[in-house]
Amino acid sequence: MTRHLFPLLLILTLLSGCVPHQAMKTDNITPAQAWLRPGVRVNLPAPARDTPVNQQQLLSATAQGKTQSLLVLLSADGKSLQLAGLSPLGIRLFKLTYDRQGIHTEQAINSDKLPPASQVLADIMLSYWPISHWQPLLPPGWKLDDAGMRRVLSDQHGQEVTRIDYLQRGSQRQPVSITQRAFHYQITIQNVGN
Repeated sequence: MTRHLFPLLLILTLLSGCVPHQAMKTDNITPAQAWLRPGVRVNLPAPARDTPVNQQQLLSATAQGKTQSLLVLLSADGKSLQLAGLSPLGIRLFKLTYDRQGIHTEQAINSDKLPPASQVLADIMLSYWPISHWQPLLPPGWKLDDAGMRRVLSDQHGQEVTRIDYLQRGSQRQPVSITQRAFHYQITIQNVGN
């Protein structure tokens, strides 16, 4: 189950390992699915959005008392979603594109320890995509509620699985933290360059 602890493992694996000097060669296409908690898998909403998203974000993941950071470039134009991860030194570690064919990934490190790219997308899409795109895909009894500056994903027993907190920046509400209770991590999000 620990291989599904996507942001933490991604950050820990990518930042603690050596990035090879060769170009990224791995190109895989995977189904658009992700884990909500151990044993509960869900299809991701379509990458299409009514409103484009372009963000540069510094993600800091905290788990077991340790914090690691990763710069993420996010772009969704209504047809596809692109995500690139950079080391703190600006070295591109991975790139993924989610379109009608699925999720296309390129990674600098080819390791079984890296979680599927769809897991990285799940948190981002839970943060930005409308509830109406998510609710039909959730397992029976699961709910995604949005109230002001907080969005909460709850399981069929009403237990909080994921909580996303937002800040109002001008006319836009932007995610600033994601707390994932099933996989025991927290991500703080700082928008940069916008």
